[in-house]
Amino acid sequence: MTRPTGAPAGGVARAVLGAPHPLLSAVAEPVEPTAPEVVAAAADLLATLRRTPATSGLAAPQIGLSWRLIAFDAGSHRRSRSWAGELVVANPRLAGAAAWEDGREGCASVPGLTADVRRAGRITVHGHLPGTGEAVTIEADAFEARCIQHQLDHLDGLLFLDRVPGALSLHRRLHTCGA
Repeated sequence: MTRPTGAPAGGVARAVLGAPHPLLSAVAEPVEPTAPEVVAAAADLLATLRRTPATSGLAAPQIGLSWRLIAFDAGSHRRSRSWAGELVVANPRLAGAAAWEDGREGCASVPGLTADVRRAGRITVHGHLPGTGEAVTIEADAFEARCIQHQLDHLDGLLFLDRVPGALSLHRRLHTCGA
């Protein structure tokens, strides 16, 4: 099996921080995608993602790094239509969003709860690949778009709970189904 572009090899799985850890509410700092410590963090982020059950994405703040770095792999989720592959993106930024819709989300940093959150159903994201620094554009829809937006929120110090209109929108999670 070949490793998709943007998926650093190796890495060490780290613990996922839980709310209300202060790092989860802080705005993450931009990174230099070619810096060795960023490449190592990207590998750790992927290793952690692979070892976190039913989770399709993670952001660096969730593993204790206040850096603008996200990892995602939404291909195996039943609601996925697009699939960019298993990918880590440095300094991602939302460049376009359309087709807003409500959908259920959970989070590895907020175990046991899900809620309906309004997000764009189609997005365009620009960023860079760790290691090479190569510019990348991701066009995503459906669940993958939701997953990426969820990770982008983590970089801005937001949890999905910050997008919930009220307590009546929350649901107890009967099984793990993270966004």
